[in-house]
Amino acid sequence: MEQIIEFAGNHLLLVGGFVVVLTLVIKAEYEHQSGRANQLDPTAAIRLMNNDDAVVLDVREAADFNNGHIKNAKNIPLSSLKSQLDSLVKDKNTPVLAYCRSGNISGKASRILKSSGFSNVHNIAGGILSWQEANLPLTKK
Repeated sequence: MEQIIEFAGNHLLLVGGFVVVLTLVIKAEYEHQSGRANQLDPTAAIRLMNNDDAVVLDVREAADFNNGHIKNAKNIPLSSLKSQLDSLVKDKNTPVLAYCRSGNISGKASRILKSSGFSNVHNIAGGILSWQEANLPLTKK
């Protein structure tokens, strides 16, 4: 134990850097794990949409949305999600299925929704790319 204390005392910058990196890794892993809790593959997402009347939320920008989206999806870009939460659904227990291009931005949107009181939030793992990979249809209407 004395050797560890001596090492730390002689290498403060190195030990400080280690502590900072370790803290950032732990924080990133925690955020990653908390966002993954409700990840759904496209097949499970379809079941949720069909059986639970989930609100499908596309958090991409309008131009991407207009190039193709999941049928009946609402487009609320992540940048304006907080200001438009009231227009999403009246009941915060209604299932919400969020997606973006690859699943990262919709993970952030899911965390925003959860922190705003939405209790049944899901994210399509892999976003619209995984939806297309599964040969599922998109619409431009």
